[in-house]
Amino acid sequence: MPDRGGGPTGPRIRVGRPSRRVRTLLMTLGVLAVLLMAFVMFAGFWTDWLWYRSVKYSSVFTTTLWTKIGLFFVFGLLMAAAVGFNIWLAHRLRPPLSAMSMEQQSLDRYRMGIAPYKRWLLLGITSLIGLIAGASASGQWRTWLMWVNGVPFGQKDPQFHLDVAFYAFDLPWYRFLLGFGFAAAILSLIAAALTHYLYGGLRITSPGARATAAATGHLSVLLGIFVALKAVAYWLDRYGLAVKSSDFKATGNWTGLRYVDANAYLPAKTILFCIAVICALLFFATLWRRTWQLPVIGFGLMVLSAILIGGLYPAIVQKFQVQPNEQAKEAPYVEKNLEATRKAYGIEDAKVEEYSGERNTDDVTKLRDDVDKTASVRLLDPNIVSPTYQQLQQIRNYYGFPANLDVDRYKDKDGKVQDTVIGLRELNLGGIPKNNWINDHFRYTHGFGAVAAKGTAADGDGRPVFTESDLPSRNSNGGNLGTYQQRIYYGEKTSQYSIVGGPQKEIDYSDDSGEKTTSYKGNSGVNLSNPVNRAAYAVAFSEPQILYSGAIGEGSRILYNRTPKERVEAVAPWLTIDGDAYPAVVDNKIQWIVDAYTTTNGYPYASRTTLGDTTADSLTAADNQRAVVAQQNQVNYIRNSVKATVDAYTGEVKLYQWDTKDPVLKTWMKAFPNTVKPKADISQSLMDHLRYPQDLFKVQRELLTRYHVKDADTFLSGSEVWQVPDDPTNRSGDAVPPYYLSMKLPEQSAQTFSLTTTFTPNGRDNLSAFMSVNAQADTSDYGKITILKLPTGKTVDGPKRVQSQFNSEPSIAESIRLLRGGDSEVEYGNLLTVPLDGGLLYVEPVYVRGGDLKYPLLKKVLVTYGGATAFEDTLDEALNKVFGAEGTTPPPADQDQGDGTTEPPTSSNPTVQAALNDAQKAFDEGQEALKNGDWEAYGRAQKDLEDALQRAEDAQSKADETGGGGKNSSQNSSQDSDKNSSQSSDKSSGSG
Repeated sequence: MPDRGGGPTGPRIRVGRPSRRVRTLLMTLGVLAVLLMAFVMFAGFWTDWLWYRSVKYSSVFTTTLWTKIGLFFVFGLLMAAAVGFNIWLAHRLRPPLSAMSMEQQSLDRYRMGIAPYKRWLLLGITSLIGLIAGASASGQWRTWLMWVNGVPFGQKDPQFHLDVAFYAFDLPWYRFLLGFGFAAAILSLIAAALTHYLYGGLRITSPGARATAAATGHLSVLLGIFVALKAVAYWLDRYGLAVKSSDFKATGNWTGLRYVDANAYLPAKTILFCIAVICALLFFATLWRRTWQLPVIGFGLMVLSAILIGGLYPAIVQKFQVQPNEQAKEAPYVEKNLEATRKAYGIEDAKVEEYSGERNTDDVTKLRDDVDKTASVRLLDPNIVSPTYQQLQQIRNYYGFPANLDVDRYKDKDGKVQDTVIGLRELNLGGIPKNNWINDHFRYTHGFGAVAAKGTAADGDGRPVFTESDLPSRNSNGGNLGTYQQRIYYGEKTSQYSIVGGPQKEIDYSDDSGEKTTSYKGNSGVNLSNPVNRAAYAVAFSEPQILYSGAIGEGSRILYNRTPKERVEAVAPWLTIDGDAYPAVVDNKIQWIVDAYTTTNGYPYASRTTLGDTTADSLTAADNQRAVVAQQNQVNYIRNSVKATVDAYTGEVKLYQWDTKDPVLKTWMKAFPNTVKPKADISQSLMDHLRYPQDLFKVQRELLTRYHVKDADTFLSGSEVWQVPDDPTNRSGDAVPPYYLSMKLPEQSAQTFSLTTTFTPNGRDNLSAFMSVNAQADTSDYGKITILKLPTGKTVDGPKRVQSQFNSEPSIAESIRLLRGGDSEVEYGNLLTVPLDGGLLYVEPVYVRGGDLKYPLLKKVLVTYGGATAFEDTLDEALNKVFGAEGTTPPPADQDQGDGTTEPPTSSNPTVQAALNDAQKAFDEGQEALKNGDWEAYGRAQKDLEDALQRAEDAQSKADETGGGGKNSSQNSSQDSDKNSSQSSDKSSGSG
């Protein structure tokens, strides 16, 4: 075409097509890119399949995969079909002629523009919507499997009298279907409205009717479907009230119906359901009436009813009926909540017994022999002595122990069962002499051996008395672990992959004769001799060397997912895993024992708890310590339904049914048949090491702070609310962890392995109750919870006050000051509580770390009972002193002042005693000021304390020079001075 501007035309530049060679190259690159992307996707799928096949749980992979694929295609196609059909129908119902208006003329260009691509556009829109809907639906595979395989609970809710399975398994699936229906209706409505508008069925600015009769009928039907779904939602909301969570000021977190729910919300939902059904019928009636007048009126009535009946009316009932007499109105519903919560958490059989808190025997010396019969007091704190194990038994830098060791039971050579602190010498990659790919993944691949020590003893230097030690590990000091496979390829600290069994030899261990090598002989892991497998793992692990490394050859196997928790979670993704797996030597093998839980948040009337918060304590709060279970998982039903084992050498995972009555586990066993072995398959040697899990115990003790009461009035008054005390041995401010201990309760005839904790009143530090559960799996009373409840009208010292008494005893404070000499540090071990003859025996080991020693050693033992306190080198010495077995008579029971304190030590010198009394008063004032954060008052109290102690010391010195006064008073004054100054500095540094 000539230039219409009339100017000269330049030479025409011809843009030719790319050459054939360039087109071929571009096409080849495109195909290669697509193939690469496809292989990356394939690699993830293929490596997962290979791993599940290697652990012999391929059925879990296939069941989960096919369920996800089925849900993806079914609901993706349904959504695509619903939206596509309504777009097609709106296009088919378009008017033959568009109104001549500016609005329609402006739409003509769009209609003409998409005309050649209508089919492709429809296919693209529906495919995109279908993909999104399918992906969302595939994430509901657990909900689908629980619904289709649900097993009845055999328990009915008190409101609707439906089996609990309806709320746990059915209701979640119905809610998903309802949500899917709402999404399909809304998307179809939007798509149909846009299509009608584009093709003239709907008009905004054009003269005449705003919608054609066909568009009116089509959109009315879609609106009717939406309103009908809303009616279904109102009906399901009625049942949802039984599992609804709400805040209730009398109890805090609340689940289930209250008075206002049963008498206002429930009838309101029923009325709104009826109104919604009528409104939906009015929308469907527009197919004949061709007018939106009645449906719009009906929809407005529904909205107004939702505001008045669903919102305002319940508020009026709450304000004018419930609040004036809340306790009487809510009591029947509280009783339902109490019963349901206790059943859902397995605490309905918790036995609450009255316990005096005072000794029954007048002659306390007779109790000395009863201590050994009552408890095997564990002095070795598994949460402190890990550095000691590390220093004495690490042997090589590339080995390490977990920060928290475990307590288990083993028989000695005489056949006597003793509490044992055990840890595995696992691989520590941080200690490898030189880190590189070969060393990290081929040569240093495993740990070696278990290390165990008596829980109730220490040697003369404060070191553990090892019953299994050295490298290779061997029995010592009466230990009887026997021979076992000591190589540890799977452990809590083994977090990265290793390639074993090929041409590259592995470092086994070192002894006096030099370094030993080995090659893995197990059948664990995935074979890498196949080049496809190597390529897939090279992509999956982003490590190209796997593809071409000469260190990989015939017999090479890759090991990964190596922590016990990871392996059990992978093979049983429906389980919630306990935060603490522990090792045991069973049948000549090291087995990791993992407790696993089945949970639901659909148990009607049972109050919910957040597992991550409930299972947190002073150990989980510290770095590199125990993990918490399921951080944000909210549940209102939990069972320790599965005991799992992971072989430390082969990685073999076995799941054993533990709770044979749990309907949730039965449901999952139907969904994944042959994955969980029957309880009868648990061998006696394994049963000897099974125990009650800590995380379940912590969940139950948190619930029992409120749900130990059974009557609604007491529950609502809050007068019996307890709390889990803070750990008194550190300044973290977090809950005290429960402790495993072999002990005998008053009603028992012999010691049993138990898990124990204490309770204090809400906001106070005296003791409310002592809780224990039988943790010994091979006994008939396993899992039996016993609570020893102390009198509410009497003050009995709790752990924090006992710890404070330890710190404030002058003679103890002086010893602590001496132990802290130089650069040493004092660490307090677990403060154990043991019920004894109506009273409470407290025992606490004290460790010293410092000087040239960088690990804690047991140096002292603190013991108190009935107002008598001892701080000695050994437990026997401390017990003998407390119980007067060495001529020392403990203070009489009436020395208790009634507020949980004991009278301070007395002096024969009145001047010294007066000064000591002033010092005690100043110390108490300082502690109160410290608690309130009043630093000015704290400074004054410290000055008064220093002055009083100086007066006591001067008076005692003068008395000693003149021959007056006693030795004890002199020691008390100087020790009190050292104690308070030491504690003052500790508190100040802790607060800072």
